[in-house]
Amino acid sequence: MSNQKSIRETLNKPLQNKLALWGGLECTVNRVGDVYQDQIVRSGHHDRLSDLDLIADLGIRALRYPILWERTAPDHPDQPDWSWPDERLNRLRQLGIRPIVGLVHHGCGPRYATYDEPAFEDGLARFARQVAERYPWIDAYTPINEPLTTARFGGLYGLWYPHGRSNELFVDLLLRECRATIRVMAEIRTVQPNAQLIQTDDLGKTHSTPLLSYQAELENERRWLGWDLLCGHVTPHHPLWAYLRESGASEADLGYLVEHACPPSVIGVNHYVTSERYIDHRIHHYPPHLHGGNGYHRYADTEVVRAAPEQRTGLASLLQEAWQRYALPIVVTEAHLGDRPEEQMRWLGELWQQAQQAQDAGADVRAVSVWAIMGMYDWHCLLTRRENRHEPGVFNVSSGMPEPTEIVTMLKRLTAGEPIESLVPPGPGWWQTPDAKIYHTSEPLVSNSVE
Repeated sequence: MSNQKSIRETLNKPLQNKLALWGGLECTVNRVGDVYQDQIVRSGHHDRLSDLDLIADLGIRALRYPILWERTAPDHPDQPDWSWPDERLNRLRQLGIRPIVGLVHHGCGPRYATYDEPAFEDGLARFARQVAERYPWIDAYTPINEPLTTARFGGLYGLWYPHGRSNELFVDLLLRECRATIRVMAEIRTVQPNAQLIQTDDLGKTHSTPLLSYQAELENERRWLGWDLLCGHVTPHHPLWAYLRESGASEADLGYLVEHACPPSVIGVNHYVTSERYIDHRIHHYPPHLHGGNGYHRYADTEVVRAAPEQRTGLASLLQEAWQRYALPIVVTEAHLGDRPEEQMRWLGELWQQAQQAQDAGADVRAVSVWAIMGMYDWHCLLTRRENRHEPGVFNVSSGMPEPTEIVTMLKRLTAGEPIESLVPPGPGWWQTPDAKIYHTSEPLVSNSVE
């Protein structure tokens, strides 16, 4: 217990401009149609306890780790199978690694309690209480990973179950996820009063042509909505109050979240090269798969580095925005790039340096988490198809066994105290080069046409 206590105290106090290295395993269990995908099984981690020793050897002492509802009690709430989490959590404890336990990761819940039904809230709170009672020493949780992103993919974009495409369903799913998170933390804190809520979501920014500035403004307010709801900030004065009410949220729905506010102990920022977007009404400059719209205008939606890299905000400024908005500790809870190891090292190096810049500017940034330690499958198509395309992480598991990449040495040297500048391969990352911009437009930006 003393080892766990010292780790917890180290992670909870200001780090005086020294970032900690956290880690995480891509562990999504999501549903498309009637098919569930399990990244823990696909990466082989489900069958390899020895992976945890490899992670410990990196010097990581805090690990986002899945004890997922859909995996533990897939068929009935009274029939959980604790054999897998028992073995894994006990090993993490022996290794001196603090688990940050995730209960739902881009999931919709098991078939008997999906997140488009009221049973989700009761069921997840009940499962969380079971987890807390079985492992009372665990003091950090992410009940629902990226609730805003999950609600967008399932309720607004139609990619994941329940495949909706409406503001009404998006709002309903997000509110249910937030209520469930509040109830989960209440149950956990009955057992472990010091339990922390480490609430993750994607943080980027939307940039646009002038015609679409109204859409960019909506999306740039919406990116905060999950955290705002948990913090109890969504009152009639909130910029999205009217949007939420028009999308079906009642005053009672929103009032509940104010009355039972559950601010995160830590804001978990997930940031990718795809997180900053650019929307452009001149859709003829872009391939059809990027075309979309909002009912008023048709537009293309792509990464800002591909169309307008000069508008990119960058992680340091985004972390500052989060700090100014919430004044809560921040951890970069996912840092990953699907590319060759040297590009992954450049991306991690950039995010680490930008986290340091945000610290220097006054933000309480505690750590950066290397993500997808054992890689991931089929995220290139957002898990909508099963194509068995593997993206290596710190280890490449495409052979069935973890094979170390160059990132292993980088992380070991980083946790040993070497400066990040000495560990990044020379040269810019592809997103920092002129070649990153593949969509070029030369006509005037302002257009009065409505398509």
